[in-house]
Amino acid sequence: MSAFFDGAVALLADGLLGLAWWQVLIVALVLTHITIASVTIYLHRHSAHRALDLHPIASHFFRFWLWMTTGMVTKEWTAIHRKHHAKCEHEGDPHSPHIFGIKKVFYEGAELYRAEAKNTETLERYGHNTPNDWIERNVYSRYSALGVSLMLILDVLLFGALGLAVWALQMAWIPITAAGIINGIGHWWGYRNFEATDASTNISPWGIIIGGEELHNNHHTYPTSAKLSVKPYEFDIGWMYISILQAVGLAKAKKLPPKMAFGAVKPVADEKTLEAIIANRYEVMAGYAREMREACKTEIAALKARQADASVLKAAKRWLHRDDDKVPQSVKPQLAQARAEHPVLDKMVTMREELRALWSSTNATREQLAADLQAWCHRAEESGIAALRDFSIRLRSAHA
Repeated sequence: MSAFFDGAVALLADGLLGLAWWQVLIVALVLTHITIASVTIYLHRHSAHRALDLHPIASHFFRFWLWMTTGMVTKEWTAIHRKHHAKCEHEGDPHSPHIFGIKKVFYEGAELYRAEAKNTETLERYGHNTPNDWIERNVYSRYSALGVSLMLILDVLLFGALGLAVWALQMAWIPITAAGIINGIGHWWGYRNFEATDASTNISPWGIIIGGEELHNNHHTYPTSAKLSVKPYEFDIGWMYISILQAVGLAKAKKLPPKMAFGAVKPVADEKTLEAIIANRYEVMAGYAREMREACKTEIAALKARQADASVLKAAKRWLHRDDDKVPQSVKPQLAQARAEHPVLDKMVTMREELRALWSSTNATREQLAADLQAWCHRAEESGIAALRDFSIRLRSAHA
C-alpha cells in the first residue's frame, strides 16, 4: 500500500514523462503553437473565408485539437469572425477596439467572444456551411467543455504538477493572442501596407508567434487569400504550413493575393488598363503612397536647405496618403497647412482622390470610367510633377 501511495505521489509530482521544467515549457509552447496553427488554418482561412480546402483528415484533426485545447465551436467562431468583417469598425462589430475601446478588447476580448456566441441571430446569419455531422452535434458542440477537461487530465498525467501550468497556458493562449492581440492591437497599432476600408494593421512583418495573423492589414485587404504575406520581407508561417499540407495532398489553396502585371506602355489607358487598376486598387494606392512619401522627403529636404521650419510637413507626412476618414481630427489642420504651403503635395493629394473615384463611383459606365482614367493620366503627365508623370506612365503599362 505504501509503495502504491509513493508511486502515486511520484506520478503526481513528475508525471509519466518525468520531464524537467524547461522541457515541459518547450512542450507547452509546441502545443500552443499547434493550437494557433489550427485556428489560423482551419477556423480562419478554411472555415470563415473558404480561402483553402482541407482534406477530411486534416480538417478533423484541427476540429479535434481545438475541441481539446480551446473548447471553441466551429460554427460560433466562424459566424463571429464573418460578422466582424461585415460590420468592421461599425456598430455590430463583435470586437472592434474603435467601438468598445482598446482596453476592453485587449483585456476582455474572450468575454466579448462568448457574449456574441450566445447571439442566435449571428449564428444563423453568418454560421452557414460549417460542420453539422454526428460528432459535431453530439460531441464537439454539445459537450464543448469536455475536451478541455480531458486535456487537463492528460496534462497532469503526462507532466505531473507542472501539467496544471501547461493547461493554464493552453487555456489562456487564444484569449490573449487571438481575442486580445489580433482583435485589439491588430486594429489599433502597427503598420499598414494597404489603405483598407477599416483600421486593420500589421503588428509585425514576421507572422510566427500567432501563425501569420500578425499580418492583419494584409488579411483585411485580401480576406479570401490563403496567404497573408504580400511583401518580400514578410513571412507567414501559417502559409508555410499550408504549403506543406498542399505538398502531401491534405490542402488546396483557392486564392492568393492578386499581383499587378505590367507590360509595354500603352499610348493611352484603355478598358483593360482600367480593369487591371480596379482589380489591384489596393496595390495601386500603396504605390501612390510611396510616391507621396518620396515627394514629402523632397519638400522637407528643400525646407532644410533653406533652413526653414519643416515641423508641420514632418507631422503631416504620415497622413497625406491616407483616406480622409482615417485621419484624426487633431491632425487635419496640419494637413491643410502643409497642402497650402506645398502646391506639389496639394496636387498629389487631389489627384489621389480623383484616382480613387475610379472604383468608388457607382453610376458611371465602363466606357466613362475608361475616359476618366485617360483624362487622369493626361493631367498627371502634364502636371510638371515627376512623381505623378512616372506613376501615370507605369499605370499605362498595367494589364489584367
